[in-house]
Amino acid sequence: MANRLSILRNHRRVKTRRRKNARSFYWAASLLLITAGILLVFFILGLMDVNPFKAFQRKSGQLSPVHFSPSVLYWEESILHWAEAWSLDPHLVATVMQIESCGDPTAISPAGAQGLFQVMPYHFFDGEDPLDIETNARRGLAYLSESLIKAEGNIELALAGYNGGHSQIYRDTHLWPSETKRYVRYGSAIYYEATFLVEDAHGLETWLKAGGVWLCQQADLHLGLQ
Repeated sequence: MANRLSILRNHRRVKTRRRKNARSFYWAASLLLITAGILLVFFILGLMDVNPFKAFQRKSGQLSPVHFSPSVLYWEESILHWAEAWSLDPHLVATVMQIESCGDPTAISPAGAQGLFQVMPYHFFDGEDPLDIETNARRGLAYLSESLIKAEGNIELALAGYNGGHSQIYRDTHLWPSETKRYVRYGSAIYYEATFLVEDAHGLETWLKAGGVWLCQQADLHLGLQ
């Protein structure tokens, strides 16, 4: 009797093990077939010279044409040049210009920030013209680059550092000044929508409605875009 029970138990173990092995084989075979199918699709697309990710790719050396105002796109060639020189994302450079001046090289804020990137006077060396376009870009983007490094690549923190000073990068976000919170909210929306080619420019529209439209009107006037 004991031998029969032992034989039955062993038989059940063998059947259970076979079922598990069969399931493992089934899943492995299914995964292999799926992988082979995907590779076959990409192989065929390659023969047809079709890139399945083309719709999601931004053209190299080009800003998103719908996520920035015409007065910022006016500086596109310069933005691409500056971005390459400072190893920055062109869309980040364009975003900062959008919020700071909307592309108006003559902009001066009540606090004294000047030019395309609204650089404060103490960032310039003696004898430098803050409204000189290349000088303004050099000082502004040096500060932005440093901000991005301190923020370890975090776009929101880099924007906060550019607006409120690098000390903001290390503070809790709820301790940021109200202006910095708004700056990061508008800036990150514009940047991410441009980067990921979101169809509608809600970030830009929100910023314009919040007061940015006046900056852009001034920029259009000074650039002769009206």
